[in-house]
Amino acid sequence: MFKLNTLASVLIAGSLISTPVLAQKAKPFAMVNGQPISQNVFDAFIAEQKAQGAPDNAELKAAVKEELVRREMLAQEARKKGFDKKNEIQGQIELARQSVLIRAFLSDYVRSHAPSDAQLKAEYDLLKGTMGGTEYKSRHILVEKEEDAKAIIAKLDKGEKFATLAKQSLDPGSKERGGELDWSSPSAYVPPFGEALTKLKKGEYTKTPVKSDFGYHVIQLDDSRPLTPPSFEEVKPQLQQRASQMQVEKLVRELREKAKVE
Repeated sequence: MFKLNTLASVLIAGSLISTPVLAQKAKPFAMVNGQPISQNVFDAFIAEQKAQGAPDNAELKAAVKEELVRREMLAQEARKKGFDKKNEIQGQIELARQSVLIRAFLSDYVRSHAPSDAQLKAEYDLLKGTMGGTEYKSRHILVEKEEDAKAIIAKLDKGEKFATLAKQSLDPGSKERGGELDWSSPSAYVPPFGEALTKLKKGEYTKTPVKSDFGYHVIQLDDSRPLTPPSFEEVKPQLQQRASQMQVEKLVRELREKAKVE
């Protein structure tokens, strides 16, 4: 038996509970105690369920109808108790309405301003160029003070193991792995780190602390290999998403500059 996701979008739920006047302007889908549930609300709920993978069949429609009837009953009881008059509830309703409108607007904006394949390919070539032709397998120890980093280097000079000393690192993601980092190109790191990494030979560690915004690093190069970047088609979805995010950020900045705020 099909199980309806009764915890559908909070935004849609907010609209269902809070807009009886708007619902009356659309074609009624059903009536509950004399109050209409509009066809628009039904269609929106169906679309929400289908987007979550529900099959579009008679069972889904029956389940949605029952869910909407139950919501309308509860919404009517809430209005009887005066919840729709409470300031904090009215604020939440307005935020929900704004969210639905913003989501619809931005979705349409992104579709109508979709970057061309040529633009995405140019971005791909640019990113590929910054990656370089080599990737590195390294490890590091991050400490707060320069003198602490110098003390670690002195211990390494005396033969102590890098993995053992890495336990004092401030980087929680690598300290339990002996300071080990994943294979990465130098451009994946902050500039001082990446620059220092490329100057090392296999098995070498930095003889002076490397300062970054995070603190002081002691870096060791474990290995290097030629970098084979992913193909354009492999990363095209990520490039499209990145381009869309940048377009939206640009739009928001432009609107904010024009907005009159008092």
